[in-house]
Amino acid sequence: MPSLFESQVKRPLADLLRPQAITDVVGQDHLLNPDAPLGRMLITGKVTSFILWGPPGCGKTTIARLLAHHTDMYFEPISAVFSGVSDLRRIFDEAKQRRQSGRATILFVDEIHRFNRSQQDGFLPYVEDGTVVLVGATTENPSFELNAALLSRCKVFVLKRLTEDALESIIKRAEQQVGRALPVTDEAREQLKSMADGDGRYLSNMLEALFDLPDRDLVEGPLTPDKLLSVVAQRPAVYDKDRDGHYNLISAVHKSLRGSDPDAALYWVARMVAAGEDVKYIFRRLTRFAVEDVGLADPNALTQAVSAWE
Repeated sequence: MPSLFESQVKRPLADLLRPQAITDVVGQDHLLNPDAPLGRMLITGKVTSFILWGPPGCGKTTIARLLAHHTDMYFEPISAVFSGVSDLRRIFDEAKQRRQSGRATILFVDEIHRFNRSQQDGFLPYVEDGTVVLVGATTENPSFELNAALLSRCKVFVLKRLTEDALESIIKRAEQQVGRALPVTDEAREQLKSMADGDGRYLSNMLEALFDLPDRDLVEGPLTPDKLLSVVAQRPAVYDKDRDGHYNLISAVHKSLRGSDPDAALYWVARMVAAGEDVKYIFRRLTRFAVEDVGLADPNALTQAVSAWE
């Protein structure tokens, strides 16, 4: 129950913009259209366990919550970071009681890859007998992070980064919510979507900062791209040195070189360097490429790679 003073605390814009109906979710039509997997579940009302794999800010939590709402299932959200075995036992016991009264439970586990293998095994009997419908959300490759036994009981649906059209829909929704136009030029508006990099939550946070600007910052009119960067901090590169992001980018470098596309290879290398990758690792991989892929086709390739490394 809301407290007496809760209404005095401003809700974040990202929370205000959270979709209230499945038709409001943008950018995931390949899953939510009537002839798509989740769309069919909504139509039939029969929900099976599944894993949502996608980047941050693409709508994983929202989709799970709305799916439970539209199918009249109890929504039980937990985070693998903060929950333990005792929490899961309580949830399973309560789900059994609900099932006896005729109501099913969706157990939404955010960051499900954070559970270790033993904890993941604990879901198996309850998923198997239908005590809960498990919906897991992860930013990591489920094939690497989740048990084979759990994956065999769950479908895996891949969510995409939000397109520019989807991000534009969020901007328009924010303007409607606030009641005024975003105080930026058309060029800055495009730059804002580019800075979001497909992350709807990050875009919403930037929009809130722009709508909260004092009048003195808008004396000269809407913000230009240059002024936008002084108001909204440039987003740091989303990258990790030992997980999917790391290997996806170095794989892109190799594929670009194999396709004889030096411009693309330079782009992927630049992204790795900008994100803080150790340049020695990149040179090591280029040396490996010179040996394994170029080989005798150009004996000088190895010499040049080693010289650049040194």
